[in-house]
Amino acid sequence: MQLVILAAGLGSRFKGNKQTTPIDENGNFIIDYSVFDAISGGFDSVVFIIRKENEGIFKDTIGNRIGSRVKVEYVFQEPDSIPDDRIPKGRTKPLGTAHAILCCKDVVKEPFMIINADDFYGTGSYIKANEFIENECNDSTYGCICYEASKTMTESGSVKRGICTIENGNVVCITESNIERNASGNVEARPLSGADGFETPDNTPVSMNMFIVPPSIFPILEKEFDTFLDTWKDPMKDEYLLPDVISDTVRKGTSVLKCIRSDETWFGVTYPDDKEKVIMSIASKVSEGKYPKDLWN
Repeated sequence: MQLVILAAGLGSRFKGNKQTTPIDENGNFIIDYSVFDAISGGFDSVVFIIRKENEGIFKDTIGNRIGSRVKVEYVFQEPDSIPDDRIPKGRTKPLGTAHAILCCKDVVKEPFMIINADDFYGTGSYIKANEFIENECNDSTYGCICYEASKTMTESGSVKRGICTIENGNVVCITESNIERNASGNVEARPLSGADGFETPDNTPVSMNMFIVPPSIFPILEKEFDTFLDTWKDPMKDEYLLPDVISDTVRKGTSVLKCIRSDETWFGVTYPDDKEKVIMSIASKVSEGKYPKDLWN
C-alpha cells in the first residue's frame, strides 16, 4: 500500500526548508512521524516527491532511517519534469500539487494516499485511509480525510485549508481558503478565489490534501494539465492544483469523493513560532507512550 508525500514545496512562510526541520532530540522530522504512523496503519511503500536539490538531505536523513522498514522511492518535481514548451525556462516555483502527483505516474501502480510533508495527521487517519483503500477506493470512488476546522489551526496566523461541503457523506465542493480566528473568536474563511469571506463552525470539515485516489487518476491529470497550460494567466506563478482536478471530476459526475472524518488534531510548522509548539506536542506524545523515545531504533 503506497503513501505519496508532497515534499517539493519551498516553505516560504517558514523562511526555510521546513520539511527537514528536526522536531525531536534524535533529529527526526514531521515526515518521520507521518511515515511511522503510516506503517502502523498498514502502508508498506513511500514515494517522496522532492526537488532535485534536496535529494541528498532526504536520502541521508529520513531515507536512511526508514529504508529498512518500507520501500522508498524518490520522484523529482521540477518545472521541466514533464517537458512542455509552454512552461517558461526561467520558472523556479513548483507547478502545483496536481503536477507533483502527475510526476509519480511511472512509480505508482495501485490506489494510494497523498499527504503533505509538513503536516502531522495522526495515526487514526492512516488507519481509516487503509480501510478505505481496502474496501471502497476504485476508479470512480475517491476519498478525502476530513478534519474539524478548529483542530487544524495555529495561533501564529492563517492556514490554508479546503472548506468541504458535504452531502450524503460525499464531498461535493472544496473551497480553498485561508482560515484563522477573527476578532470575535470565530473561524473565518477567506476563499483564495477572492470571493467574500465567511464565518464557519469550529467542526466544519476541512481538507488538508490527504486524498486517496486510484492510479486511473493519472490520465485525467495528463489531460487536465494540457488544458491548464493552454489557459493559465501567469506562467511564472500559476499552479496546477490537485483539489481543483478532483473537484472537477466530482462536478462532472465521473467520480464521488467520500468524506472520511478524522478525530485527530493536526499540527505543523507553518510559521517559525510553530516549531516550539510542535516539539512540545511530540514530546508529550512520546511521554504518553504513543511513540518510542527513539523513533526508528
